[in-house]
Amino acid sequence: MSAGEPYTLQLADDVHAYVQPDGGWCLNNAGFVSDGTTTLLVDTAATLPRTEALAGAITATGAPQPSYVVNTHHHGDHTYGNCHFAAPVVSHADCRRVALAVGHQLELIWPETGYGDVTITGASLTYTDRMTLHTAGTEVELIHPGVAHTVGDSIVWLPHRRIVFTGDLVFEGGTPFLLFGSVGGSLRALEVLRGLGAETVVPGHGKVTDPAAFDRTERYIRFVAEVAEKNHAAGRTPLQAAQETDLGEFAELPESVRLVANLHRAYAELDGLPEGAPVDPIAAFGDMAAMNGGQMVACHA
Repeated sequence: MSAGEPYTLQLADDVHAYVQPDGGWCLNNAGFVSDGTTTLLVDTAATLPRTEALAGAITATGAPQPSYVVNTHHHGDHTYGNCHFAAPVVSHADCRRVALAVGHQLELIWPETGYGDVTITGASLTYTDRMTLHTAGTEVELIHPGVAHTVGDSIVWLPHRRIVFTGDLVFEGGTPFLLFGSVGGSLRALEVLRGLGAETVVPGHGKVTDPAAFDRTERYIRFVAEVAEKNHAAGRTPLQAAQETDLGEFAELPESVRLVANLHRAYAELDGLPEGAPVDPIAAFGDMAAMNGGQMVACHA
């Protein structure tokens, strides 16, 4: 993927995806559903300037500003812009809990990025398993697949259009990131996604795609699991394992250094920790920096 200006892609008469190339660190996708009277927005952006551009893109289609904002998970690139909109935020209960607990998480990793005056805004409406919102002229189904990318993921499913917003359960053309969730849970989440029968897939990062993305994602996650099992048994650290692993077909994916963070998560599960149990992010990001020539991975926002 090459970097470029964000763009709006009309997926149906009432559904748009908002794509931020190149889909790297902190350049997420969003989307919205609108009947011209009310609008539901899926995710925001990592900075207030980028969120303002998203709001402008909504207006440019003739849709009103959101009546609801849905967060697919707690990470700041999907939630920092919540505070820009005068609309209730909806998420899984654990998404709200973790977002409020970690606060200004992105500044801890990338302090030089121009986020703007972000007020951390958790959901005012939460659910634990499934929820249906009757808004924007249709039904919008929110589905929690269990611990996967994070502990509080939401799939946003539009059955009337066979369109699904996956959040970061899918990185299209990029390396999946499992540090804050679960390897096994991510595989189960893909089965939930397959069961919907979607025709159009809006990933959390990368280009709008189709259900073949689920197979591509699964191949990578199973690769991580195999590398982890072999190297954990041999007594190698996640960093040693990542440095000695041939990425094969996954070598060309951007952010390939995420492998070592994913191994931190996989090792935790092999050690018997519950899915989603906290794993030291400082150690994982430090190992990614080591994989990146000693420099912190770059924020693209």
